[in-house]
Amino acid sequence: MDKTVVSGKSLFTEKDIYHFKEGSHFRLYEKMGAHEAEFEGRKGVFFSVWAPNASCVSVIGRFNNWQPGSHRLFARADSSGIWEGFVEGMKKGELYKYKIDSSVRGYSVEKGDPYGFFWEIAPKTASIVWGLEYEWADSEWMKSRHEKNSIKAPMSVYEVHLGSWRKKSGVESLSYRELAVELTEYVLKTGFTHVELMPVMEHPFYGSWGYQTGGYFAPTSRFGTPQDFMFLIDSLHRAGIGVILDWVPSHFPTDEYGLGFFDGTHLYEHEDKRKGFHPDWKSAIFNYGRNEVKNFLISNALFWLDKYHADGLRVDAVASMLYLDYSRKEGEWEPNKYGGNENIEAIEFLKRFNETVYGEYPGTQTIAEESTAWPMVSKPVYTGGLGFGLKWNMGWMNDTLSYISEDPVYRKYNHDKLTFSLMYAFSENFMLPFSHDEVVHGKGSLAGKMPGDDWQKMAGVRALLGYMYAHPGKKTLFMGCEIGQWAEWDFNGSVDWAAAETPLHAGVQKWTGDLNRVYKSQPALYERDFTYEGFRWIDCRNFEESVISFIRKGENEDDDIVIVCNFTPVARHHYTLGFPSSGFWDEILNSDAKEYGGSGAGNYGGVHVFPFEAHGMGNSATLTVPPLGVLFFKKRVNP
Repeated sequence: MDKTVVSGKSLFTEKDIYHFKEGSHFRLYEKMGAHEAEFEGRKGVFFSVWAPNASCVSVIGRFNNWQPGSHRLFARADSSGIWEGFVEGMKKGELYKYKIDSSVRGYSVEKGDPYGFFWEIAPKTASIVWGLEYEWADSEWMKSRHEKNSIKAPMSVYEVHLGSWRKKSGVESLSYRELAVELTEYVLKTGFTHVELMPVMEHPFYGSWGYQTGGYFAPTSRFGTPQDFMFLIDSLHRAGIGVILDWVPSHFPTDEYGLGFFDGTHLYEHEDKRKGFHPDWKSAIFNYGRNEVKNFLISNALFWLDKYHADGLRVDAVASMLYLDYSRKEGEWEPNKYGGNENIEAIEFLKRFNETVYGEYPGTQTIAEESTAWPMVSKPVYTGGLGFGLKWNMGWMNDTLSYISEDPVYRKYNHDKLTFSLMYAFSENFMLPFSHDEVVHGKGSLAGKMPGDDWQKMAGVRALLGYMYAHPGKKTLFMGCEIGQWAEWDFNGSVDWAAAETPLHAGVQKWTGDLNRVYKSQPALYERDFTYEGFRWIDCRNFEESVISFIRKGENEDDDIVIVCNFTPVARHHYTLGFPSSGFWDEILNSDAKEYGGSGAGNYGGVHVFPFEAHGMGNSATLTVPPLGVLFFKKRVNP
């Protein structure tokens, strides 16, 4: 059948156009882009693209030998700036681009589809006509995920870069369908509750790790089709594992085929470089005050929750959105209308984004990577907050890694880096992150940050992870950290799985798995993460021995957990510690156990607590605190 553009056919209603102009159409992926359609018995593909300053828009592809002008779209007569048309006879799998001639400056360019569902494998840049049909089998997960994603539920997140998690024959990355088997099995083995996938959205430059997004509505074709990616998420869900996607609304690359200077004007980005160009990443910044851009971004957020069943979005670089002077020198930014440095349009966008996500998908979570002290990031919009569900605790991460990198001899002089976080731990709904950013660009791996010999380094990693799981807040751990690999992350490489076969690294891996197991089974470690009622210091002042001790308190006092952390390689024998009640307390975790590669120091499974006062408590026990060790105790209710 000849492929001709038919006018007068549209997927848009008057209501669609009204909400599009108003900035409240958040399901645009159902109308914009390329959609297989049928009009009056004729099958083909309906195309639509926003290009208000174009003088001519054509669909080009293999079907017309990439010749512009032969298949021209029609500009709608409603001042929406949308060009549309129905190409009869076109089918799924066809390559296409938009050839845009601008009414400004004689500009002419070939663009990929901003709403394209599938792209050629980079460095090729054509979009592909594709559908999103898939028969999901995760209904059980979807019905109950609001419980798994609740802020009162355990959340230990395994952060993964799909291309470098595991290689075939040491070279080729696993496909989505191969990951569906191997990643699912591994996450079940290690006990994480969720995975967080670094950006899977199509990106031209692999070395950007996905953070320079090009195809906002398409999972990268490097590992398979959209349906293959759905199968990966489906498999994780059927195994009871949640999926969080990294999402990047803060900036986008300026590759010619992408969103930048789309129709010969700064359509998606600000024209003023003080607002529209990011100096750190040499990329463009979205114009959050433009209604059509808000439509695009919020539609994109809902798209991944809707079509791909994502359980949450971790929003990258939120701080760069909030401040007009972010990473800029004096004179490189313009104050807002009140004279301040706050980006009012971005703030309103983030609030609208969060309200919409939680309104449409209440069983999901939004997570802010926000590195400043901006107040109320994870508080509801109606109380004056930004409306995120969770916020990465970058202060805790920086202080903790700075402390743990010190020689144990000097840690006592930096004891406040361990204790200061509890001054603000409940001001936000915090997530504790040891992410990819901490193990790349010369920063070294977690194991590489540790002082001492190999044994001390691995003991230090175990202690660090134990402290993380004991501290209030949800958890995020980057791949490779759970085995204590020596090398920092290389996006062209792979997790050092050979190391995981050696005793010390296998011990760290087992320790991580047991931490996850205990964490998920003990309500005191998660259900009151964000309230002072869930935490009590026993002793935060023992800087001389670099020992801290505290209680994680559940809603039921029988659930209370006592934690002791020793950050020196010296065992503390006959150590007197206050306990909340007398009786026998089981030692449910000991990072120095021999099965983890430790020295075996400990308390033979538990301690007897007697009614003798210590640390302001009416009960105490004498115990051994292992070198570079972390202990978890729980009272035996029926000894």
